[in-house]
Amino acid sequence: MALLEIAKKSLLTAEKYSALNSLISVQSQLGLFSQIQASQERIHAGNLPYFLLTTALCQPSDTGESKSPIDGHLIAVKDNICTIDFPTTCASKLLEQYTSPFDATIVRKVKDAGAVIMGKTNMDEFGMGSHSMYSHFGPVMQSANDGQPARSAGGSSGGSAVAVATGMCYASSLECCWGVTLSFTPVELWEPTLVAQFASQPLIVELLDSNLRMECCPGGGWLLMQTHWTQSEYLGEISQASKSYMVSYGFRTFHLTGLMFTDTINGHDDDDPTSITPQARERIQDRLSRSRRKGRRLVIGYPEEFNLVELDDSVRNAWENTLSHLSLQSHRIVAVSLPHTKHALSAYYVLAPAEASSNLAKYDGVRYGYRDPDDRSEDGLLFSPTRANFGAEVRRRIIAGAYSLSSEAINNYFLKAQSARRVIQHDFSNAFAQPNYLVTDNPEEGRGGGEGVDVLIAPTSLSKAPFLEDVKMQKSPLDSYVNDVLTVPASLAGIPAICLPVVHGEKGSVGMQVMAQYGDEEMMWEVAKIIEDGLGSKLE
Repeated sequence: MALLEIAKKSLLTAEKYSALNSLISVQSQLGLFSQIQASQERIHAGNLPYFLLTTALCQPSDTGESKSPIDGHLIAVKDNICTIDFPTTCASKLLEQYTSPFDATIVRKVKDAGAVIMGKTNMDEFGMGSHSMYSHFGPVMQSANDGQPARSAGGSSGGSAVAVATGMCYASSLECCWGVTLSFTPVELWEPTLVAQFASQPLIVELLDSNLRMECCPGGGWLLMQTHWTQSEYLGEISQASKSYMVSYGFRTFHLTGLMFTDTINGHDDDDPTSITPQARERIQDRLSRSRRKGRRLVIGYPEEFNLVELDDSVRNAWENTLSHLSLQSHRIVAVSLPHTKHALSAYYVLAPAEASSNLAKYDGVRYGYRDPDDRSEDGLLFSPTRANFGAEVRRRIIAGAYSLSSEAINNYFLKAQSARRVIQHDFSNAFAQPNYLVTDNPEEGRGGGEGVDVLIAPTSLSKAPFLEDVKMQKSPLDSYVNDVLTVPASLAGIPAICLPVVHGEKGSVGMQVMAQYGDEEMMWEVAKIIEDGLGSKLE
């Protein structure tokens, strides 16, 4: 199928599912089709089978001027990632009319690869939420075709999840910290026409969010949170927590996961002081490749502290089945203790709101963005009427963050949370066979090939996606915070992690995450592929 025809179907799908409220802004058909037509002419899409355009078989030698395997495909961008062509609102009233004067570096890279930005997706305001309910433009909904009530679309990137799951776009990038719940429509709930349409197409699904996701995997998606600082954050997302959040990606297949990350997004950026230098990248990969177990039995660990009492039986059974499958492949399964990860959730909800309270201080209506008409200086009402237009969840986190940074609380909260983060990082480093080569060049600092593990495997959420009405009935907004308990630890440790769906039961699937040592995506992908081959969720 030609790219132009695929784009037309995607836009029809977006119109059909407009009630789900997954998109905040969409490019005009004229502008979108003109870009896709240019791509189609470059790669002779009308003369090639579609599968050639979405695999490594689509090389420049075959397709003339093809820029990349994603040339001509529709990409949706989460609305807190800067774009020139669309407003960047962060789903907030304060930025409702704001348009960035520049593209985020990752948006520029995707454009340079030939992809077409079709629009911006809905989200929790400033990325603060777990169910995409705290948006100035209204909540995102995930429809169900089995007569059941709508389920949570996940958060804070629920708009991206729904856009990809329903076929509105080929892929969606978003910001992530690896911790918030992200739910995708289970395959069994898709309309039959959508199943047929996407059964043979590798899709990037959505991603992560305040953290990566938990329940994003029931739709068959892969969720990637790469090693911290391996991609550019320059001119990127409008972040709520600079040190915890980064742009991440979701994929429909293993192949495309590695393809887009390594060939399109990853790389050093001279303009980003946090981006790892080429020399450091080369050194890390050289050290890892020298001591990595290849062609041998792997040692795979499961964190004992992740086996919580609150873990749903279906999730625990899927976890056990995953480990059993790996054991049958002759890999050794060992229990691993990460004793300080029990403090991860508390540390995260001290550190992230603290950074948010600082980052969001600039939204005062003076320099840019919305300004409330009641803002006036003569009677002392400067700034406060404008900032009162933040949503309830944003105000809640600003207040909590400001308190943790106050002189009376900083020692007991913020500094202790920073210390907790360091010991959590130490727990993970001690668990792996290889050391963290970002901070050491001595291989002896690792646990050694016979002691440490190659990867860690655990569920991504305590249960499957809840019904939206159940979420609304929660007694306290804080009840949603516990959703992050299994994904926050990897984010605080700064290590790579990937979430993939494993089959559970006849129709259902449960998200599992594979975590690896800093910079060791190769090992992470190797184990994830083994799991996919045996237990991966497949479209019928």
